[in-house]
Amino acid sequence: MIVAAALPLIAEYGAAVTTARIARAAGIGEATVFRVFKDKDDVLDACLATATDPAHVLRELAAIPLDEPLADRLVQAAEAMWAHLARLGAVVGTLHASGHRGGERGARKPDPGRREAAMAALRDGVAELIEPDRAALRCDPGKLAALFVGTLFVHRHPAGDGAEISAAELVDVLLHGALSDPGALSDPGTLSDPGARSDPGTPPEPGTRPESGGTR
Repeated sequence: MIVAAALPLIAEYGAAVTTARIARAAGIGEATVFRVFKDKDDVLDACLATATDPAHVLRELAAIPLDEPLADRLVQAAEAMWAHLARLGAVVGTLHASGHRGGERGARKPDPGRREAAMAALRDGVAELIEPDRAALRCDPGKLAALFVGTLFVHRHPAGDGAEISAAELVDVLLHGALSDPGALSDPGTLSDPGARSDPGTPPEPGTRPESGGTR
């Protein structure tokens, strides 16, 4: 209750928020705050840990109906994850800007593997959303989920003309590609058959000639 009341205040005021203000928002006396937490820094560290915890967004991903079209599922997933990143950025950014560094006193030192575990959990949650359409995909749902999550984390920024990329636009490109007509390319390269060409840097076997497109 205290942490939930404190999070929006921290996003607005950063480390300058007072425990009295937090207590009023939580509907409790300030003394109750100090029965739960040692001091204000302890409250801030708890809020930072909650903001970085992916549990809330994982519950939202699990609540997306699997009988909806894949594109709709992924749009909902993108919006839920962007909302999570916005909350995380607001709390972490404001705290850091106001001089608070979580765990400085050793009370809550970050687990080195926590971020990796959170990313893995998000990828797994998205892969479960994709799994019902495995037969229609060109790649494994886990690989597509990793691409989806990675793209979400770096492409929320405005496009070159200042317009934001919407979740629907991102999902459309992910599922259907950026080309309106792949056959219009003068040299489609490996797009038509990703496994057709080997690594161009692999040298030929001894005693053989490199293959060429012409005839002798």
